Amino acid sequence: MLIQKKTLLSLFLVIFLISLFSGCDKIDELKVRLGMKNNDFEYIKQGKIKKIVIQSTRDPGFRFIVTDKNAISELYDILSQAKPVQAKSALEPDYIFEMEEGINKVYKFNYIAGLDKKDAGNLYSDDKIYIVSKRIDNDIIKNFWNVRKPNDFNEVYYGTLLSQIEQYSQGDGKGKSIGINIYDDVEAAKFILSTDLEEFKSNLSLKVNNAELIEPSKTNGQTKVYDVTMSIRTVGYKTFLYKCEITFWDNTNKSEKKYYIQVSDNFKDGRWNTKVYTENDKPSTF
Repeated sequence: MLIQKKTLLSLFLVIFLISLFSGCDKIDELKVRLGMKNNDFEYIKQGKIKKIVIQSTRDPGFRFIVTDKNAISELYDILSQAKPVQAKSALEPDYIFEMEEGINKVYKFNYIAGLDKKDAGNLYSDDKIYIVSKRIDNDIIKNFWNVRKPNDFNEVYYGTLLSQIEQYSQGDGKGKSIGINIYDDVEAAKFILSTDLEEFKSNLSLKVNNAELIEPSKTNGQTKVYDVTMSIRTVGYKTFLYKCEITFWDNTNKSEKKYYIQVSDNFKDGRWNTKVYTENDKPSTF
């Protein structure tokens, strides 16, 4: 560890000394040789990119366009420090980046949010794979979101799912295979990220051994049949209020059970209160 620290100090000292006696181009060349920089995104630095389109892979209607020069320059700083690698992450991409140089020339990349300094790449095109800092999440994507995300979304959303599936699997769903359809929840799609889904799947496997996510992209055209299908539909949300409908369809006896769930933080102090209703006592707000 001490040797590594000394090596890094020596490296920074060399860069500092070179910067005193040479221009930026020489410094950039040194960084490229040392693996601290790549030259693959110089077309951004050269001002050829006037517009960047960022599209959610789960919500076709959720996309935003970046034309601000400072934001594009900031994206270049992040991408130019990306590390080229051979293998990409097995997670599904969350966003598609399209950088338009002209009408007939578009640089397209898939991006997996929430990863940083991993062994596998989280930004990739058809022929290049990179490990890129999740500064993109905080400095680029979040700054341009015009949609207010529900407070404590992961806790509320995935916690509600887990609680309901756990209760059902111990009652009507006991001993039955249960497939959870999360991908058709249109209102929440823009907030769902692959890294969060992985955490949810891990928690699910610890608490419910007969349930799993239905993942269309991995079925190769073959639809797996479950005894019960669980679906969620986000009805509405505010910063401190979340409402959804959860439906269990039992394929074995062709019966349905539907629950209406309201999760609220009335005092805005992080203490969420969950109320579950059935068809008989469903509030008029649903």
